Amino acid sequence: MRTIVGEHAEINEAMLAKYLSLREVMSVSCVVSDAQERNNVMHSSLKMRSGQKPFVGPAFTVKLSAGDIVDCLVIFELVRLGDVVVIDAFGETETSVWGGLMSGLARAAGIAGAVIDGSARDIDEARLLGFSIVSKSVSPRASHSAYSNRFEPIEINAPIVCGGVLVRPGDMIVADEIGVTVVPSAELAAVYEKAREQAEREARTRADILNGLSVKELLAKYGRI
Repeated sequence: MRTIVGEHAEINEAMLAKYLSLREVMSVSCVVSDAQERNNVMHSSLKMRSGQKPFVGPAFTVKLSAGDIVDCLVIFELVRLGDVVVIDAFGETETSVWGGLMSGLARAAGIAGAVIDGSARDIDEARLLGFSIVSKSVSPRASHSAYSNRFEPIEINAPIVCGGVLVRPGDMIVADEIGVTVVPSAELAAVYEKAREQAEREARTRADILNGLSVKELLAKYGRI
């Protein structure tokens, strides 16, 4: 049994602030996907289970073990304010790795949200707390940790796969009720500029639609709809 902890990714605060400003953008997961030419979108089976508003933040990654899903309480000793906890639970749909008390701890720690390639439970409690969870499924069954008192093996701050997408510590997670898009940390600046441009172009397009422009006129002006 083992716990492996990697180094927490260093975050460019100015760049993070730019991405946080995108939370006000309509359909932000779509806009950021478009800015990456449709890449780095998690599988549609991962859905928002609690919370309505988009959440954005650097990935704090957690890797569990297939067939031996444990609670990941150790994260609360390591996570930082504003992180998004991203958990690779191997798509396990019947054993939940996140519950209501964890949502309370996460809110107290200032975690921006959780994305789980696996199951969560107590989403009513998370909703009451205003804590956002994206997960593949919802199931009442807890992990064995409360009964076995075993919390290993687990790996923290290592590259994982979540929703079919490679996620590294410090990659930017952009989540809303539509889905989850990931921006690799090495591409943050370039993708942000494209996303901001896309969002502003869409806002102008919406205004033109309301002002009566036709499809032909919109295509001539913007090149796409």
